[in-house]
Amino acid sequence: MIFKDKTVIITGGSEGVGAAAARMFAEAGANLMLVARNKKNLEATADALRDKARVEIFPMDVSDEDACVDLFKKAQFEFGRVDVLVNNAGYHARGLVKDVPATDLGRIIDVNLKAPIVLSRLALPYMQEVGGGAIINVASLHGRLASVGATTYSASKFGLRIFSLAMHEEMRDSGIKVAVVSPGPIDTGFIMENIDDSADIVFSQPISSANDVAQAILDLCGNNIREQAMPVSSGILTTVAYIAPWISKLLRPMLEKKGARVKARLKADRKAAASGE
Repeated sequence: MIFKDKTVIITGGSEGVGAAAARMFAEAGANLMLVARNKKNLEATADALRDKARVEIFPMDVSDEDACVDLFKKAQFEFGRVDVLVNNAGYHARGLVKDVPATDLGRIIDVNLKAPIVLSRLALPYMQEVGGGAIINVASLHGRLASVGATTYSASKFGLRIFSLAMHEEMRDSGIKVAVVSPGPIDTGFIMENIDDSADIVFSQPISSANDVAQAILDLCGNNIREQAMPVSSGILTTVAYIAPWISKLLRPMLEKKGARVKARLKADRKAAASGE
């Protein structure tokens, strides 16, 4: 897809993968509508990009359905079109289901699954008006394999993944591409600032950068792939473990030990960096 003068809406657009994707879309000539709850962070991200592209911000909670409607009206008013929607906003409350407040469990579903479904539906008439577009949903390897300590998060990302694959089929002949990227651990604050709360096994897999995932998002807008698991090796591993659960059970102790070692090293590196060593 050529992004010059196209309009891209990115939720969770103030930091991490969202900010990295915003930068890449801006460099490709797109107009940007960045969405997040924190207005200050949105402004900072937008200001850094305004020498490259037209950028507007829309501070909102993606679980607010009325705000979702207003978001598209704002994008249409500012830019006259909507071409790409990146559903990147996410929420996680780590821990066993019995230990996590019910309100947090509900919010995981609202932000990670319900909001992308609502936003995807709202995007369709705008994209149909301009003859096509792309909807890219950011899921997770957690959505490809059950994860203890991230049970509801896994459920939300599994649901988002299946929604994306099914909607891909619904929109096959419409000119609107629907795809999903399913990354493993990413070197952003979403995980790195909560290392102690993240299960050891998470760190058994290669860590992607925000730029890696952002590039996959841009690529998915124009290629024929409906899902990109990241890294590929982890995608293969989760597929095999899903098909043959006994393999997952067999490998888990080894992966947990490996992840614990990586986790300890990451914590030591962060501590050294904080102390200036």
